[in-house]
Amino acid sequence: MGRSEAGNLGFMHRLHARLAALARPATGFVSQPEPKTIGSFARGRQLTAGNFLFAGFLIEAKGKSIWDLPIPDPRFEEEIHGSAWLDDLAAVADAPARERAQAWVFDWIRRYGRGGGPGWTPDLTGRRLIRWINHAILILNGRDRAQSDAYFRCLGRQTIFLARRWKTAAPGLPRFEALTGLIYAGLALTGMERHVGPAAAALAKECGREIDAEGGIPTRNPEELLEVFTLLTWAAEALAEAGRTPQAAHLDAIDRIAPTLRALRHADGGLARFHGGGRGLEGRLDQALATAGGRALTAHGLAMGYARLAAGRTTIVVDAAPPPKGRASSNAHASTLAMELTSGRRPVVVNCGSGASFGPDWRRAGRATPSHSTLCIQGFSSSRLGAGGVLPASPRGQFTDIPDQVWAQPEDDSAGHRLMAGHNGYVPTHGLTHIRNLMLSIDGRALAGEDTLGAMTVADRRRFETIMERSKHQGVPFSLRFHLHPDVDAAIDLGGTAVSLALKSGEIWVFRHDGVGELTLEPSVYLETGRLKPRAAKQIVLSAHVFDYACQLGWTLAKAQDTPSAIRDTRRDDDELPK
Repeated sequence: MGRSEAGNLGFMHRLHARLAALARPATGFVSQPEPKTIGSFARGRQLTAGNFLFAGFLIEAKGKSIWDLPIPDPRFEEEIHGSAWLDDLAAVADAPARERAQAWVFDWIRRYGRGGGPGWTPDLTGRRLIRWINHAILILNGRDRAQSDAYFRCLGRQTIFLARRWKTAAPGLPRFEALTGLIYAGLALTGMERHVGPAAAALAKECGREIDAEGGIPTRNPEELLEVFTLLTWAAEALAEAGRTPQAAHLDAIDRIAPTLRALRHADGGLARFHGGGRGLEGRLDQALATAGGRALTAHGLAMGYARLAAGRTTIVVDAAPPPKGRASSNAHASTLAMELTSGRRPVVVNCGSGASFGPDWRRAGRATPSHSTLCIQGFSSSRLGAGGVLPASPRGQFTDIPDQVWAQPEDDSAGHRLMAGHNGYVPTHGLTHIRNLMLSIDGRALAGEDTLGAMTVADRRRFETIMERSKHQGVPFSLRFHLHPDVDAAIDLGGTAVSLALKSGEIWVFRHDGVGELTLEPSVYLETGRLKPRAAKQIVLSAHVFDYACQLGWTLAKAQDTPSAIRDTRRDDDELPK
């Protein structure tokens, strides 16, 4: 969207927000709402102490209103106007938390309630309406009649604004937020019932447009899929409680998404971190699945383009499809064939994650192939944002050069669970194809892998020969990376031929290889939303060169023999403030 187009859109939002103030206001609730979301107790404590952490920026301003803070980044401003911080204050729910929740909501009404400020966009308004209604008891407790009237009057204005402007929300999560907020408000507020029918019909239509037959979304972001699923379950529950039947397309979408989310969930309950998504708020996935009801089915084969291998206490999720294209790729990562492995409650092999909350440089770095647990040719990513092999300067660009052939064949037999997958992302640059074979033992104690980088066709070999001539036959350098979770204690072992991994649960895993590549243990980072800076971590790196059309690296990651199959992992992680 161009600058002039964005400016015109903002002007129309403000115009309709002010026009909404002329309509008849809501006067109360049809029925008493109950909280659907409770956030982080630790973040709630931070807020009551005057520490404001949003979009990766921390501002310490004890005793200051959230609306008087300096704005370090547009995403910071969006997060505070979305009012999701009400979830965190509700998790604390003591007198100081209640005082801040009330002061900040009524301060917003006073400053922006007539249609001013940056919070009047459809997605932010939908998000804000849901929170204001969910936490109405917290907000209105002890307030006088005049303040209560102002609260309902502002809720009514926002509802009318949404009814007029939801169509301008971007397709995907922003539009789902806008429509769910409109349904929520229409059902909860007196005089707003007329908006429910059209909003429910529009939501069902969006389900058919944005959620595919396998329960996936165009961005292939697992955490975003969870957010969409949560909104759909909230809307369906609200409609059912009001005696209305959600449309078939709405309910069918919930039924399609649930098995996909189960397939993308690791053994510890967190989501696989791919294409800009994190592990999801703790408990959010379980709560959403419980609300949705139905049979606890897990998708087989590929789920939204991901392959899942699970046995014993071990889960593995592999990105086995091309990255998204077009507008859906603005947050996508060059992560084809990257894997994550979790043992019980402990993540072991991970991807670095999204660096969006740490600025454009980290965002760009997090999207590149070396930030993922897969094979990478030195200096190149398997998908590219523009001309050339490396990611260009703009971190928000869309992928224009992605693998056009990605295949995956999951198989199960008496020995375990297998996956053969491959992609041709390096054929345009080097004439080389990456093939990955994984085998997880039936008891989940051992993973055997084999990664091949080779020129598969005559045309590919010609391209490879051209690259070799340019490099004066120095070979094509590549590396196989296994990024480790920060809680994993890793050390080179067995005279430099292996890496031992100690988990907080007491499990010991050992990484070995076939000797073809050079093994090193190098620094890495874990990019986690809600922290002030990237967490230091380590990565196992196998380095080699392709000299003669193909090079193959074999490796294993297995529990040490004296590690029992079942460990009582009762140690709780400290619920500390983000660092």
